[in-house]
Amino acid sequence: MLRTPSPDGLRFAFGTLTVFPVKVTRWDREAARGGMLCAPLAGLAVGLLAAAAGLLLLFLGAGSLLAAVATAAVPAVLTRGLHLDGLADTADGLGSGKPAEDALRIMKQSDIGPFGVLALVFVLFAQVAALAQAYDGSWARGALAAVVSATAARLALSLAARSGVPAARPEGLGAAVAGVVPAGGATAVTAIVTAAGAAAGALLGPYDAVRTALAVLCAVAVAELLLRHCVRRFGGVTGDVFGGVAETAATTALVVLVLG
Repeated sequence: MLRTPSPDGLRFAFGTLTVFPVKVTRWDREAARGGMLCAPLAGLAVGLLAAAAGLLLLFLGAGSLLAAVATAAVPAVLTRGLHLDGLADTADGLGSGKPAEDALRIMKQSDIGPFGVLALVFVLFAQVAALAQAYDGSWARGALAAVVSATAARLALSLAARSGVPAARPEGLGAAVAGVVPAGGATAVTAIVTAAGAAAGALLGPYDAVRTALAVLCAVAVAELLLRHCVRRFGGVTGDVFGGVAETAATTALVVLVLG
């Protein structure tokens, strides 16, 4: 059964996944469990602020492309770019073709290699293009896309932290949260976020309700493929893998929301 999030869990989620001035008072496994279950709530807050930035620019007379850039920039700022950095490092590790130990060493280096650069370029272009198309459809659809993508990205983190997914290293944020979320809790959070997304989409029409729910499910499905590949290649998850999973889910959700 999914219990009501504790204050420690909420602090852990917002204190580790955002730049909001929230002090994390506990770093034990129980707090980490609550924090990763609450991760979609942190995503919801990030998404609402991202949507607000885009809507403000549209209200001031900016075009959909500039609004899309601002909307994509807000989550990067509110996470100190850690998810994008994780995406780049994961791409470098996977693209290196090296054994797990060498790939993990490459991922820890401060520089970004060619695979990381390509991943960042294509992911950010895809996010901005999808958001611009959503805003062209209507301001409401653009705002909904911003909120859904940010929430789905953090839902992917909840699933990546479920029991049975090992850590690739004994230290770091990846090790702190790896395997803390019970399988039942991960399933329950997925159902809640999917239902909430469908309800929000229903405000724009029945088709949007179905498409929004599908966007959430596709986002976590594609993120799961990346997660499993990383576990096979690296022997488990790292903080970088979590970042890559989040950005993959966000991008997938945006693409699905503008199809059809």
